[in-house]
Amino acid sequence: MTESRFRECVRCRLVGTTVMLPTGPICYRCRRNIAYHPAVCPECFELRPIAYPSMSSYGVLVCAGCAGEESVFACAECGREDHPYGATRCARCILAERLAELLTDPGTGTIHAGLRPLHDELAAATRPQSVITWLKKPPATGAELLGRMARGELPISHDTFRALPADRSHNYLRELLTSAGVLAPYHPPIEQIERWLADLLDGLDHDTAAVISRYGRWHHLRRLRGLAERGTLSKASIYSARSKINGAIRLAQWAAARGITVDQLTQTELERYLADHPGGRTSEQSFVAWLRRTRTNTRVNIPWREETIPQVVVSDADRWNQINLLLHDDTIGLYARIGGLFTLLFAQPLETIVAMRTDQITIEEDGPVLVAFDAIPIEMPPGMDELIRRYLGTPRTPSIASRDHGWLFPGRHPGRHMVRENFRAKLVANGIRPGQSRHVAMFALAGEVPAPILAELVGIADKTAVKWAALAARDWAGYITDRNEAFRSTNRTHRIENEIPGADTTSLPAQS
Repeated sequence: MTESRFRECVRCRLVGTTVMLPTGPICYRCRRNIAYHPAVCPECFELRPIAYPSMSSYGVLVCAGCAGEESVFACAECGREDHPYGATRCARCILAERLAELLTDPGTGTIHAGLRPLHDELAAATRPQSVITWLKKPPATGAELLGRMARGELPISHDTFRALPADRSHNYLRELLTSAGVLAPYHPPIEQIERWLADLLDGLDHDTAAVISRYGRWHHLRRLRGLAERGTLSKASIYSARSKINGAIRLAQWAAARGITVDQLTQTELERYLADHPGGRTSEQSFVAWLRRTRTNTRVNIPWREETIPQVVVSDADRWNQINLLLHDDTIGLYARIGGLFTLLFAQPLETIVAMRTDQITIEEDGPVLVAFDAIPIEMPPGMDELIRRYLGTPRTPSIASRDHGWLFPGRHPGRHMVRENFRAKLVANGIRPGQSRHVAMFALAGEVPAPILAELVGIADKTAVKWAALAARDWAGYITDRNEAFRSTNRTHRIENEIPGADTTSLPAQS
């Protein structure tokens, strides 16, 4: 690259430091603009910086390779033109140098063996510029901790993070190490509620803390771990557990203030407490049921309310207006449009949508787009299929990690899917209430699809599908019998046709 100072740029006409092109000198700002905005070369059809006159077509600009020139946009170290960053080197070469400085073990002079998977993943990141920014972004917590781990000052383990503040910077680095395979998988919401529960117990008296610890750890935390292992843990589950633990503490402290413990509580005293706390019935109900089940106190009881049927408060016309909005409004994020349509058309809850994986979608060349919400793939209707094709054809780089974890809607944190609240906020901002919209979609589907088929299509329990069918005033009780009868009749007809060629089967009586 040849530089000359204080020459006029042929593009912007400003005087300053320039580099020479066959078309004349260009300033550093114009060079950077061309490098950061590559285009498809009209001769080789590659995405490259376009600034050189073509040897075969007058007045046409092409890439350096097609013009037979040495590119001024190429990295001086690796020769590549993609990922421009510095004046002479690309972002990938700069990142490789900084990772080597940060993650080298002084004892061996090479990348720390325990951090090698992280090094390889960051070095191969889709956007190395993002990794460089993350490493130097104040307060640079991630870079500092990684350096101390590489030097042996901190152990590379989950215990290290448990002793540190659970803030965004530390949590992000921990999830990045987990995503790269440096640390074993863990469930951040579980650890957060464990910390919350431990802090809560520290402020209670011994007797109250003992019973709340058993209730919180062996009942709620055990259930939450099971949900996490099955991949169905949601914020709603976390909030519900915290609410019930707080309700248990209120009841236990109310009893302690009267000189008794929860195992000495009588039904009369419990009813007096409920009268003083009319809003606490739901929160304390689980605790009282646990007291009875564990035989800690079998004298008290709060009867469970009967299940109520879902409320459908959105009209079908409003539902179709919302569907039309999501199909055609390009100002709404594409992921939110697809997720909202999954709810409005196929009654999928947001908790299920955010956890969908790319292998649930099959795109056939010049054919339909199939989505498997449960056991049976469903063909997407026109318009919806194009949105999915466009979304999957768009590069998605939500985090600095390079590994593809298979999420259809990847989140900002490495290895994790998008959070439910992102979807909900986008939909609510456009007048769509996901819960209400799902109810009206389920109501419409239950009136059109037999309950057994509905359960397999949208992934709900059989009894849930039956309840929705009852709400839609459709009795599918005879569906299986009718289907089996049709199947037997068809088989009998085929058998007679095979045994008696040319037989007239139209007048055959149906078999019972």
